[in-house]
Amino acid sequence: MIHHSEISDSDLRSKIKRQEIRFGGNKKLQIYGLLNCKSGKRMKRENRVFFSTEKEAVESNFRPCGHCMKTEYKNWKNGLI
Repeated sequence: MIHHSEISDSDLRSKIKRQEIRFGGNKKLQIYGLLNCKSGKRMKRENRVFFSTEKEAVESNFRPCGHCMKTEYKNWKNGLI
């Protein structure tokens, strides 16, 4: 997990371009989702974290976003994850 406040914007862009970062999350709400999610783009920088894999997010006790990851969210809500 990488905290947005601990990484420079140029490093962040290069990690996204190299696909080292594929998911973003809100550490306060414990929600993760896709980097292009409208909900994720609105969160405060100090609450934003990044993950390289979905497995890493789930292992950090984050749940899927209900907006950009509807199928995963439904599975999580029904107890399948």
